[in-house]
Amino acid sequence: MKISHQTFRLPVLSLAIGLLVACSGPQVRYGDAKQVETVNADYGSTDLQMIAEAMTRSLLQSKAISGSKDAPIVTLADVKNKTSEYIDTRVITDKIRTQLLKSGQVRFAVSISEMQNQTEELKRQNQSGLYKNSTISKTGNMQGAQYRIEGSIASIVKTNKDVKDVYYVFNLNLINNETGLIEWADEKEIRKTATR
Repeated sequence: MKISHQTFRLPVLSLAIGLLVACSGPQVRYGDAKQVETVNADYGSTDLQMIAEAMTRSLLQSKAISGSKDAPIVTLADVKNKTSEYIDTRVITDKIRTQLLKSGQVRFAVSISEMQNQTEELKRQNQSGLYKNSTISKTGNMQGAQYRIEGSIASIVKTNKDVKDVYYVFNLNLINNETGLIEWADEKEIRKTATR
């Protein structure tokens, strides 16, 4: 039985095309992280940046922070999500804290959610017997925060067959831990509309 080159050529060509298509995958490119993101009306990266920048600027101008001789110690509670969509509020919290720290006008004590790691580290250093005494971080020396920052994000969503309108409101408060007084508060509103 004689096999021609034509018989082999077609399956080999089909296999090569199939491999090229399978290996090509999605096209990925980098974009500007500050570029306005308008994929849909849901909470997105532009909203995060607008909220963090507005809140940081406002808080740094507050009397409690700008009028302080020394950079006050602050702790930051996770932002509460009161919307109907999933929002990783820890990202909001982290972005605000990073911008405040970069200003040099505020120092941060560990938050409630970070306290477990802090106490475990102190226990490890003080109780394991593995560390040289002169290098151990001693217990009882943590500094309490003068203020705490608490906030929430909420939304109102209205839809019909052609339009989805989402209104977000983000609130942030600076609370004096000793007196319980709210020393500063601000909000950022965002409205997004998507049409079909």
